[in-house]
Amino acid sequence: MSLVLGGQTAIVTGAGSGIGRAIAQRLAQMGAGVAVTDMNLAAAEETKGLLDTQSGQVHRIYGLNVIDKEQMKEVFAKIHQDYGRIDILINNAGVSSMGRYEELTEKEWDDNIDINLKGQFFGMQLILPYMKEKGGKICNTASMAALKCGTMLAHYAASKWGVAGLTRNVAVEYAKYHITVNCVCPGFVKTSMQSREIVWEGELRGMTPQEVLDDYVRCTPLGRLCYPEDVAKGVGFLVSPDADFITGIMLDISGGAAIV
Repeated sequence: MSLVLGGQTAIVTGAGSGIGRAIAQRLAQMGAGVAVTDMNLAAAEETKGLLDTQSGQVHRIYGLNVIDKEQMKEVFAKIHQDYGRIDILINNAGVSSMGRYEELTEKEWDDNIDINLKGQFFGMQLILPYMKEKGGKICNTASMAALKCGTMLAHYAASKWGVAGLTRNVAVEYAKYHITVNCVCPGFVKTSMQSREIVWEGELRGMTPQEVLDDYVRCTPLGRLCYPEDVAKGVGFLVSPDADFITGIMLDISGGAAIV
């Protein structure tokens, strides 16, 4: 793989597992030094151990709760001190839950909005000062739920539609600084989070977890689940030089599930 990110520093939030881990691996393969951040330091350390160092880049781990703005400010400052530069931010940390709209609790609403949306608001707001002088690339993790309507995900969808709107507005406002801001919209991604979701959805729909998975595949024109690596490839493109003139987009990585 071409080391098109050689010499650059990338921050990945929620990099301890799933999509975040796959993104960290992809960016390391592309030559970046990766700041692996997660609330779970043991998981972050495990991710770090999987990262490519073929171009001599250094990877480090940092504990980070994305809804703690002061902690995030301190962590970003430490990353800049450690690396001397910050070129890429991947706002990936997120949560999900499911429930019928009239049964959703305020806590479920707050958890989804805070982590999925406020965390990205903080991340972009705090990273911009490091990027305004020389430019940079930001990629946010949204969801297929920001592209099509469904059921039992109103609170989650609201957070991800918020990510999409935030992405586009920041993209326009900061384009003059040569900062690109995009988001990816994954479909039915095979992760540990999905393993929990299919149990919840099965209970709500009167189906077994396997029947839920089979339904996901039936709803995906390309005929399989999305994998974290599929999302990571899209992110890798958006932060690469090939995407220098692309900003404010919502990249559909759903295997067609978002358009049927």
